Amino acid sequence: MAVYTDVAAEDLAEFLKGYDIGELLSYKGIAEGVENSNFLLHTSQDANIGSYILTLYEKRVAEDDLPYFLSLMAHLAERGVSCPQPAKNREGAVYSRLAGRPAAIINFLEGIWPRRPNAAHCSGVGEAIAKMHLAGADFPLFRTNPLSVAGWRPLFDLSADRADSVQAGLRDFIARELTHLEACWPNDLPVGVIHADLFPDNVFFLGDHLSGLIDFPFSCNDILAYDVAICLNAWCFEPDHSFNVTKARALLNAYGRERQLSEAEQAALPLLARGAALRFLLTRLVDFLNVPPGALVKPKDPLEYVRKLRFQQSVQSVRDYGVAQSGCLA
Repeated sequence: MAVYTDVAAEDLAEFLKGYDIGELLSYKGIAEGVENSNFLLHTSQDANIGSYILTLYEKRVAEDDLPYFLSLMAHLAERGVSCPQPAKNREGAVYSRLAGRPAAIINFLEGIWPRRPNAAHCSGVGEAIAKMHLAGADFPLFRTNPLSVAGWRPLFDLSADRADSVQAGLRDFIARELTHLEACWPNDLPVGVIHADLFPDNVFFLGDHLSGLIDFPFSCNDILAYDVAICLNAWCFEPDHSFNVTKARALLNAYGRERQLSEAEQAALPLLARGAALRFLLTRLVDFLNVPPGALVKPKDPLEYVRKLRFQQSVQSVRDYGVAQSGCLA
């Protein structure tokens, strides 16, 4: 979440006239993350349901993809996955336009995201992502992942010339890894709907109980185990950049109790984790080198994912994640 586009109060008040959610009482920007502009709204509707999130979609989110994201949230909720629901305007549309951007309003989800995830949080995430994968099996829409392996070289081309200004030797490090992953990326693993961005700030908890998943603009159809690999990188490293095997074990075992990973998925998981690390290294690097003037957001450190990638390059099998291959995962 972030704020790139300012919204005037009078424009927002006029925009809300198209919805049946009451009049604008207050709003404020949410200055976290790097992708879209987000605001917390309070309206004159009943106090229990008068809080919403307004999102203006920017950068990598194509307007034609919005029906996929917004319909997916409704589909998952119908199947018991806790996630926000889009509000329809008076014309029945789940999004419209504000300040020159596609914009949607979703209901506010109670909870907070964990700044220091523990093993219980990781277990909750593993269970939730597995349930999402199962619930998405009959989702009728399809969206190719633009940030899977075929999309990484274009990102590298955008940042290659300046990569060494961030860290000496970074350009060659990325180039070698990219060539390896392009040659080895699997094409025979189970695919389905994935979240593709399930970082701690996209998961809400009430205590240690997971209350919901948010922020679906990167959701798409891709390798299911790749979603698990993204979570390993996002949830199982400590602030000192060390890998926490206890957290990884909790996440993988909880996932396996809901949806068993096949032996092929388990064998591919270290490679998928390398790919997940490279994907976020590249997008963070592009963002770091191209922050829009006046953006109310601090770009995330791409070097965090250099360190994670180096760790994943050293992983030999799922045993290095604290679980026995073909154990309770399959």
